Amino acid sequence: MVFHPPVQIIAKGAGAGKYKVGLEWWNMVLRGFMSGAYIAMGGALATVCSTAVADNLGAGMGQLILGAVFPVGLIITVLTGAELFTGDAMLAPLAAFIHKISWMSVMNLWIWVYIGNFIGSVFYAYIMANGPFVSWNAAGLATVNAFGLRAMGIGIAKVSYVGMVGMWSAFLKGVGCNWLVNLAILLGICADDAVGKFFGIWFPIMAFVSTGFEHCVANMYFIPAAIMTRGYLSDAQIANLTPAKVETVNWVTAWTANLIPVTIGNIVGGLLFVGVIYWIAFKKEIEALE
Repeated sequence: MVFHPPVQIIAKGAGAGKYKVGLEWWNMVLRGFMSGAYIAMGGALATVCSTAVADNLGAGMGQLILGAVFPVGLIITVLTGAELFTGDAMLAPLAAFIHKISWMSVMNLWIWVYIGNFIGSVFYAYIMANGPFVSWNAAGLATVNAFGLRAMGIGIAKVSYVGMVGMWSAFLKGVGCNWLVNLAILLGICADDAVGKFFGIWFPIMAFVSTGFEHCVANMYFIPAAIMTRGYLSDAQIANLTPAKVETVNWVTAWTANLIPVTIGNIVGGLLFVGVIYWIAFKKEIEALE
């Protein structure tokens, strides 16, 4: 396995960021759609595989299973060239620092990729909410199954951040998440072969998910999946989940109680704790390469 030294990893990351900001807007959206769907695939798999695990093996094992299967989305994203907002939160600023591209071009990339990620995530959430999360009878009536109830539980937890303390918690979880996500991106860059990229990406992503951090693109899937599944719940299922909690899962709270503070946290985690710090740490070495 070919391993690139740290300074080359940072330089290659900046080069990738420069390439990304040069894409046409529609291509940013298209590649963003792809990555949003891929991250949702990981989220959907994690939902199914972690169903009832905590009840039988304990909360820690439940989180471990959740984290162990989730990385498939970022692995596909990196290996197929799709665009993920949280990765671009580090790569595009690195390009601005090193290649002196404009910050307007960085913002342009962020906006279009974010939109594409959202569309792709919601699209896949629709597939799951109307497919694996429900069982249909001969009369065409749907019943939410165990996987759908697990999706509801995740969705309820995602919008449980209330008040300033809750927003601060969501923000901090966003910082921790994208710190690890972008370390995964850098580890993916450091290897040239598929196996090396696989393991480089898998461990940090497993760590962020298992720890319980918050990823805005993943939540673009988790919360809409719960919103769409909610319409198929029976009265008994609503009562078991608690009606007041079920009511909190909606499109307004998706943004106000999660996506806004988590997105800001993700930007800080990727831009500051990876992009800025590594640029400062290796600035002289990078300048020597040019």
